[in-house]
Amino acid sequence: MATGIIIHITVGTEKRTEFFSEERIRIGSDETCDLQIETNVADVGSIWLELENTDGVFRVINFSPALDFLINEKPIRRFIAVTDGDIIRSDEADISFSFFALAGRGSLIKTNREPRHVAQFIEEAALDAAGSPQRDEAKAFLREFVRELSREISWTTKLIVLVLSIGFITGVLYLGYAVNQELRQNREQSKTQADIIQRLENQLGVTNDQIGSLEETNLKLSRAQSLAQNVRVDYGSGICLIVGVYDLVDRSTGKVLRYGTAQAQANPYEPQPSEDGSQPPAGTTAGLTTEGNGSPVEYDFIGTGFHVGGGYVLTNKHVLQPWTEDDLVKTMMRDSNGRARIKRLVLYFPNYPQPYPMRVRQLGGREDIAVATIDPNALPADLPTIPLETDSNVATVGQTVVTMGYPSGPDRLLAMVDDDEAKSINQRFGNSRQNLINFLAQSKKIVPLTTQGAITDLDTRRIVHDAKTAEGGSGAPLFGQSGKVIGINFGVFTENTAANMAVPVVYALDLLRKAGWKTSEEIEKDRQEQTTSAQANVDTSQRTENRP
Repeated sequence: MATGIIIHITVGTEKRTEFFSEERIRIGSDETCDLQIETNVADVGSIWLELENTDGVFRVINFSPALDFLINEKPIRRFIAVTDGDIIRSDEADISFSFFALAGRGSLIKTNREPRHVAQFIEEAALDAAGSPQRDEAKAFLREFVRELSREISWTTKLIVLVLSIGFITGVLYLGYAVNQELRQNREQSKTQADIIQRLENQLGVTNDQIGSLEETNLKLSRAQSLAQNVRVDYGSGICLIVGVYDLVDRSTGKVLRYGTAQAQANPYEPQPSEDGSQPPAGTTAGLTTEGNGSPVEYDFIGTGFHVGGGYVLTNKHVLQPWTEDDLVKTMMRDSNGRARIKRLVLYFPNYPQPYPMRVRQLGGREDIAVATIDPNALPADLPTIPLETDSNVATVGQTVVTMGYPSGPDRLLAMVDDDEAKSINQRFGNSRQNLINFLAQSKKIVPLTTQGAITDLDTRRIVHDAKTAEGGSGAPLFGQSGKVIGINFGVFTENTAANMAVPVVYALDLLRKAGWKTSEEIEKDRQEQTTSAQANVDTSQRTENRP
């Protein structure tokens, strides 16, 4: 049998039909293609479509993806069979191909007989009959037959037929009306059900929102209840006890100011009579001198601070310069032309016995904040970095807050041990607060006090809260519900615990950056840049060494 395929090609408005008997047919714009088509489509390969005859069936063995061919409105794929009537088209190139199989005849049985034709006389008779007047006579006969038949039918039969016809038509109309009514009722019922479903969905959405709000409230309550415990566990070892000693020296000579007499040392603020027996003016001090062997004027002080990373510590300015808050010391300095000088400034972290020397780096101006530093190389590896809240709007009235510090200093620490042990410690170190604190540090009894409260009032420069604290708690961090520090305690009112004040921590960020502090993300970025720069230098050095 003969094999092959007929392809009807349409390119725009041009149409053409071709027959192919080859085993493989290539269609495209190249001159070597079996079917060459010219088109203005750019970026298309030379061969668009390739067919191959396999066991009498033509299959697509290759095609150009750029033309987005579709076969029978479906994406074309390789090795798909092309059957009779299939259409492959490309909207991209405005081309379509229609395929038709070649009808083959058997090669073993043949006949030489010509096709049978209708006899000539039959054709002439058919033509004569078509124009004969007998056709009109037949129509007349049919009309008369119908009339006679209708006359023979009785009126009863006609009436019955009419009634049946009317009944049938009425039944059809009734059925149509009933179906229409049923459809209308179904539509109304469906609409009603849809409205009910919509209301239920809206109600479900409101319920879900209420459940979400309730869950969020429960979560906030849970966080508020566990806030104190969480910050104590996570950041308690980063809260430090600041201990210092300062003396008074003469502004001109720098010599240490001393008490001139034992009476002056016992009460330096009580004016002493002069040699001629006259009394000095009220409000002045006496007995301070740079000569003699009297006891030097010295004061120790304590406070709280917290580590914010890289050896940087945040606290209050008045903690590091306590003389600025003592009116009597300021009077002594004024009357004796003296100034304060820090002799010793160290801090202690919980669970670490050794003191860490600290240095004042930056002091706040209007705000009572200060930045100090300790040697970062001497810090314990597991010392936590306490996070700072950078959003100034996060604090709200009623929000739960937690503070950790050392209110009442060593007295509060001694209150945490047994009475007998406290008495023994007081007997041994009661006369020296420095030695007492060193002993408590060696015994790992320096532990910050954690208290919880709520914000009672606030403005742009103050956060007022009722978390209990006392003298010695100045400089302590105030944690918000996010677990980050939102303020630094600076004002402690022992008679009104609802009026403790803190400076918003955002005011300390600029002071920290002036001192050279960086966030952990900035430190990591600098470390990566240094690593990259060092690697680049090594690569450059290796290329230089390998250069001939």
